[in-house]
Amino acid sequence: MKTIEIRRHSIRSNPGVHLNQQGVTLARLVGQNLGPFDRVVTSTLPRAFETAIAMGFAVDEQNELMSTYGDSVEREAPYPLSCAGYADAVSRGGAAARYANQLKELYTKLANFLADGRAALVVNHGGVVEMGAVACLPDADHFQWGSHFEYCEGIRLFWDDGKFVEGEILRVSK
Repeated sequence: MKTIEIRRHSIRSNPGVHLNQQGVTLARLVGQNLGPFDRVVTSTLPRAFETAIAMGFAVDEQNELMSTYGDSVEREAPYPLSCAGYADAVSRGGAAARYANQLKELYTKLANFLADGRAALVVNHGGVVEMGAVACLPDADHFQWGSHFEYCEGIRLFWDDGKFVEGEILRVSK
């Protein structure tokens, strides 16, 4: 089995693009219990890249797809929604579904890259984490997943026999 761990970036001070000190501290704390990872992929935005570095992991790739999902997706799935809310938006088959399926394709390629028993880390953004997870596990109980993912939270996706088979919600205790 392979795993793809998808996390939301850490804390920044709006409208800044970089992590603040609280964000660096949180990412370091969360990163202490993660890994190892054979591949680390982030969005192209500084806060995602900086989160992976603060967690203690070198970034192998930055991917523009995870940086923003645009106005048409935002209209269908305005941030923040619960995980079930994102699932509902994706199930309608519009722009949110197309975007979520692009994320699923990206994560599928990442899973196919990994050797069996290995893992990858993905760091992106609120809304992006949820929509990608919903697309990978469309039949999951998204109500059980709870609210949107806060800073450094996310999901660990398990890949087996050519598909995503399970997800473990990753919350950060406060």
